[in-house]
Amino acid sequence: MRMHLHHRRLPLRRPFRIAHGTTTTYEAILVELSHDGESGWGEAGANEYYGVTHVGLEAALESARPIVEAFPPDSSDSSWLDRLWEDCGSVLGAYPFARSAVDCAAWDLHGRMVGVPLWRLFAPEAPAGEPARVHSSYTLGLDRPEIVLAKLAEMPGWPIYKLKLGGDDDLAIVRAVRGVTDVPLRVDANCGWSVATALAMADELTRLGVELIEQPLPAGDRAGMMQVRAGSQILLFADEDCVGPADVAACAGLFDGVNIKLVKCGGLTPARRMIAAARARGLSVMIGCMTESTVGIAAAAQLLPLVDVADLDGAVLLAADTATGVAVDRGVVKLAHEPGLGIRLR
Repeated sequence: MRMHLHHRRLPLRRPFRIAHGTTTTYEAILVELSHDGESGWGEAGANEYYGVTHVGLEAALESARPIVEAFPPDSSDSSWLDRLWEDCGSVLGAYPFARSAVDCAAWDLHGRMVGVPLWRLFAPEAPAGEPARVHSSYTLGLDRPEIVLAKLAEMPGWPIYKLKLGGDDDLAIVRAVRGVTDVPLRVDANCGWSVATALAMADELTRLGVELIEQPLPAGDRAGMMQVRAGSQILLFADEDCVGPADVAACAGLFDGVNIKLVKCGGLTPARRMIAAARARGLSVMIGCMTESTVGIAAAAQLLPLVDVADLDGAVLLAADTATGVAVDRGVVKLAHEPGLGIRLR
């Protein structure tokens, strides 16, 4: 294989704020793996919250180049993808964003080589010719209630809204949104609450018809999560507490489900392992995203037939994109029927 890196700087539609900061642009590194006339694509993006820069991503990916380019793709057997992911761990083990980009590009290449969409490889029983059965939420970033309502007004008609919380106006935000829509709501505290706040918010949010709370407490607070789980009825999903396959078992008993993000765990290969581990422990599964272009969203969307909840609006937040082929239209995810990820680069 040959590996090519492409840098893209993409503006957001408007500033996006969570409990830890605000972003206005998104910098992506697109990984292209080419072999025998076919190219597969993956994506890794800069992320201030996780301390990931595009310079660091490029350096990490260059360190993996000798391993990647020495690897022979095999269209007759997908096991080469597991071996590539494991081998890349020797240099990309501490760089899951970069590892994910290589892994997703390799899966895209494999799907193109065998002529099959990845979602069909992952879930052969999934009905063909239909949009994904799981709809995506649209995320409203943390802000003053009136600004959150303005953001919602710009994106009407979504079947689910996800509210970023973790500030001083949390309850006012939820009440304001509930005042203008009766669709299901979800909230993500991004580790921003104490146990007392989480318990109080859980009661109020249940009354306001919120479906679930994502990561209410700082990661690693097992004692606190036991209190929140015991004292609330609302569904609780792990995010920062569930990074990779090794974390799934520890979430059982503390959460009702886990949010899997490809760049966080290292790609489609570990994500599929996490789904299997979650199912074995009775946990629900959300497939999530960061701010990403359609290249990254398309990779995550291949897992939709295997999950219960989706938050794949990352490319909708962009004013400019990198690819077409997989679209999220007011929550409806339209999977492509072309091979691999089903995307076409712009």
